[in-house]
Amino acid sequence: MEVAIRFEDLTLGYDRHPAVHHLDGEVESGALLAICGPNGAGKSTLLKGIAGTLAPLEGSIALPRVNPRDIAYLPQAADIDKTFPINVFDVVAMGLWKRCGPFGGISRNETSKIREAISAVGLDGFESRAIGTLSGGQLQRMLFARLLMQNATLILLDEPFTAIDSKTVADLLGLVARWHAEQRTVLVVSHDLDLVREYFPQTLLLAREAIARGKTETVLTPENLLKARAMIEAFDRDAHACARAA
Repeated sequence: MEVAIRFEDLTLGYDRHPAVHHLDGEVESGALLAICGPNGAGKSTLLKGIAGTLAPLEGSIALPRVNPRDIAYLPQAADIDKTFPINVFDVVAMGLWKRCGPFGGISRNETSKIREAISAVGLDGFESRAIGTLSGGQLQRMLFARLLMQNATLILLDEPFTAIDSKTVADLLGLVARWHAEQRTVLVVSHDLDLVREYFPQTLLLAREAIARGKTETVLTPENLLKARAMIEAFDRDAHACARAA
């Protein structure tokens, strides 16, 4: 088994306050892995650590066979500034940035591939549309088209199916399945446990630390989910107590 990601006593957080702590384990190359857990469990924080936008407080994240240029990271849709004056074509073209650089020109062949990516996500005819005019589902389709252009071996998606219509969810899940079939490593944060049970063979259940990791049906048990929620509630109670004492 080739390892794509290795965690060794990993602790991630903000201002020295841990959000994920003492995480160990490996993700094999080509895995399709869901990351689940209650609110405040550290799911988004973990993706930021893997993407390299957040440095560990302790421990390490190793990517033995992944070049940082081959990581595609899609944050939550709420992090996207829809007021920025840019159209769909130009956003999708940004998927070439790591290969072309900020001043590299776009060739005729690359222009064709951008249009193919836009078509692949069902946005034919939207090339000149300003992103501020897009619905939530259309915006997410556009961002997936940008991911297609990145052609990454490691793909990190943070709540990509939240607040979008069921047709868009089904179409984007088709792209996730395509990436998995191409042996890319795909990690997806999701709160939709029914969706995870249906489409994701492996799951990591977090509650600031790992509760369970493995086949989805053995991870998302009532006992494990109850344990995860209890751990987050206990952490919140302790945090409030510390704040009052301070």
